[in-house]
Amino acid sequence: MKFLSLRPLWLNSHSNISAGVNPARVWQNSGKLLFVMAILLLLSGCSTVGYYSQIISGHMRIVIGKSPVDEIVADDSVDDKIKHRLQVAQRARQFGIKQLQLPDNNSYTSFYDTGKNYVTWNVVAVEEFSFKPKTWCFPIAGCVSYRGYYAEQDAKSYAASLADEGFDVAVNGATAYSTLGWFRDPLLNTMLARSDPSIAALLFHELAHQKLYVGNDSTFNESFASFVEREGLRRWQENQKKLHPQQNSSQMIAELDARKARQKDFIALLKNTKDDLEELYQSSIDIDAMREQKKLRFKKMLEEYQQLKESWRGYAGYDGWFSRDLNNARLASVGTYNDYIPAFQVLFDESGGSFEKFYSASQELADLDAAARTAAMQALLAKVPAAGADQ
Repeated sequence: MKFLSLRPLWLNSHSNISAGVNPARVWQNSGKLLFVMAILLLLSGCSTVGYYSQIISGHMRIVIGKSPVDEIVADDSVDDKIKHRLQVAQRARQFGIKQLQLPDNNSYTSFYDTGKNYVTWNVVAVEEFSFKPKTWCFPIAGCVSYRGYYAEQDAKSYAASLADEGFDVAVNGATAYSTLGWFRDPLLNTMLARSDPSIAALLFHELAHQKLYVGNDSTFNESFASFVEREGLRRWQENQKKLHPQQNSSQMIAELDARKARQKDFIALLKNTKDDLEELYQSSIDIDAMREQKKLRFKKMLEEYQQLKESWRGYAGYDGWFSRDLNNARLASVGTYNDYIPAFQVLFDESGGSFEKFYSASQELADLDAAARTAAMQALLAKVPAAGADQ
């Protein structure tokens, strides 16, 4: 099972939907889960049984508690705002299937209210003077660069133990995760407390993981899904303008352009910081001096962020990210989702903007061994200036 750490959700909301449980549906949904989880436990040593147990219990709560979206939308007692968001998600799902050629397997046709702001919390760890993440290996998902927990305190306790070992650590709340098509993943309240375009983007991202997933390569997987999300959202917005020409599309476009510009600035700030730190870590200065220089560089990043906010007219949407301890793990987490996006843009352009050809070309990369795939991605990144780095 693979946990996906998505961008932080700054707007917190709970739907507070309480639906009845259908025993027949519970048995149908849980049978496969129990079978797979039994395999996980059989393959685990004593030290990991506790970890897999919390996965089983956490996911079982969702499997048992989820309800069909159609039933919720038809329920007069459900808030209209929740109904609207669920309907947006269904339209986005159908758009992804028909226009982006994403999987059609009944995922995201049900709903579960976690009663929380995040469904899981993911632990990321890297060495004090490195950006190479620690990996954890699991049956089915392979090795990934984070370890997920359904309870925040469990994640924080594990992160603390890694920090005691000298790692830079981060605990990131996740608003969704994917079982990679093994189960019919539901919509969650944590996925819906956002704007309509953001709901659509998240659905595209999650379905992209079901389209293509490579064991042991988190950066490839997350960057692939993030690219499909971005291109899918662009096409979704174009479609919405055609369907609703009476709406104030100019304002909507301006808001989206501003959002993209801020995201670009944010990623550039983190990349510049990371580049400077990588140069520092490769230097020959003594450890104490390196540690002090590292601290100063993160302090400089905070100052640069304040300058960005001024250029954004005070927009504070990234304040939450900068409010927590800044370290290598925080930078590595963002890089996992973005480092290969320009490479996939080049691949998409070379595929003539055809998703069918793009997926085929991406699958060819996925089929390579790790070293060859990394070399191929670097070769694509080398083409970025000619292809247009800002696309």
